[in-house]
Amino acid sequence: MTEAHIATNQEICLAMLRESDRDRYLACLLSPEEKRGALAALYAFNAELARIRDLVHEPLPGEVRLQYWHDLLEGSAHGSTAANPVAAALMMAIETHRLPRKTLIDMIGARTFDLYDDPMETRLSLEGYAGETASALIQLASLVLSPEEAARSADAAGHAGVAQAIAGLLLLMPLHRRRGQIYIPLQILSATGLDRDAFLAGEDRPRISAAIEAFAGLGREHLAKARAAGPIALAVFPAFLPATIAEPVLIRAQKRGALLFDRPLQPPQWRRQLRMGLAAARRKI
Repeated sequence: MTEAHIATNQEICLAMLRESDRDRYLACLLSPEEKRGALAALYAFNAELARIRDLVHEPLPGEVRLQYWHDLLEGSAHGSTAANPVAAALMMAIETHRLPRKTLIDMIGARTFDLYDDPMETRLSLEGYAGETASALIQLASLVLSPEEAARSADAAGHAGVAQAIAGLLLLMPLHRRRGQIYIPLQILSATGLDRDAFLAGEDRPRISAAIEAFAGLGREHLAKARAAGPIALAVFPAFLPATIAEPVLIRAQKRGALLFDRPLQPPQWRRQLRMGLAAARRKI
């Protein structure tokens, strides 16, 4: 593949992020220029996995889409990889930065959960899901930025990813409830006197608020652990930038409880950009 093709694929990935994931798009822009293409490929791959449920009406077509990425990473892709700019850019990033394919394959496997309406059973299962998706993405981005420093920030990446994942799930909770999906672990629901059906019915607002507050509190607990893991090296900090905007969402969710179904939690874009910019300058999650 020529350098021109590589650059074009990376530019396509950046353009996709500008439309579908503005926060990670900004994180790319706040990263060293020579690393942006590989980061954009990773983030575009993540965006492709995350949107599959939005594109299909049944689980089987979604599994087919996930299988495409699985086959690509296993080396048994059907058709030309060059025809898919995200796939081509991802494979180039893997080759250039020696990224572990198993981590990416595990990410695909974790996304199978999104295709179905089965509840999240326990806190441990939620943390496992977040670890193989959001945490793994932070760690992969860290490997792109600085393989030497990535291992030192692995613990922080793990906890920051869980906090970020919970914040994202809170933002999507109104959509998930309409679909019949639930990511709050049944363990938390049970502790607040609810079950899956009662939460989805939405009638017991005080207990639903208590469950949401506990869920957001779990996110804040992981964020505190990420901060306690020690300073994050300047070289890999851009990988953590998308996680720096989780805290306002978690705090709002704890305050609003069931009201999050009535008013959006997401801070405006300019506030998120400002927070990420300040975090980049201060190097604090």
